[in-house]
Amino acid sequence: METFGLKASLILVAILLFADCLNVEGQICHPSGTIRGKKPPPGECNQDNDSDCCKEGQLYTKDKCSPPVSSHTKAFLTLNGFDKDEDGGAPSECDNHYHSDDTPVVALSTGWYNKGSRCLNNITITANGRSVVAMVVDECDSTMGCDSVHDYQPPCRNNIVDASRAVWKALGVPHGQWGGLDITWTDA
Repeated sequence: METFGLKASLILVAILLFADCLNVEGQICHPSGTIRGKKPPPGECNQDNDSDCCKEGQLYTKDKCSPPVSSHTKAFLTLNGFDKDEDGGAPSECDNHYHSDDTPVVALSTGWYNKGSRCLNNITITANGRSVVAMVVDECDSTMGCDSVHDYQPPCRNNIVDASRAVWKALGVPHGQWGGLDITWTDA
C-alpha cells in the first residue's frame, strides 16, 4: 500500500511539472539552446529594414519563452515588413495573409506569441510619449532561424515586438531612427 502511494505521488508530480512546462508565457526565461549559423546562399537573405543575416559558424541563442507579461511589459521594438517580398518572408502566421506597411501590425517573440493565443488580438505599445494599438499577426520565431524558412535571419530575441512602419509612424519616431527602440506593451 505504501509503494502505491509513493508511485502515485511521483506520477502526480511528473504530470504537474509537465503541465507547468506547457505554459511558457509567464516564466522567467533562460536560453533553451543555440543554433549554428549557416551562410545564406547569394541573394537569399533579405536585408530590408536593416535585418541581420546569419553568419557562418556563429552561435545564436534560442528561447522557448519570453519575460512575463504585465501592464507595462518591457520589450524591444524592431522594424519588419509584412507585405509580399518584404523581410517578413512568408504570409503572416495568424491569418496566412500579407499586411500593408500602412497597417499597425506586429509579430511577437515565441513566448509572447504563445502558440498563437494572441493571434488577431490587439496590443498597446507605448514609447516616445505616445501609444498605438496594433494587431498581432505573426510570430517572431525565437526557437529557429538561419534557414530558408526564416529568410536566413537569426532567431528573434525573447523580448521582441517586430512592428510595421505604421507602428513606428504612430509612435512619432523620426524615420532615421527606425529599427530598434525600447518600449512597453500590454494586451489591449
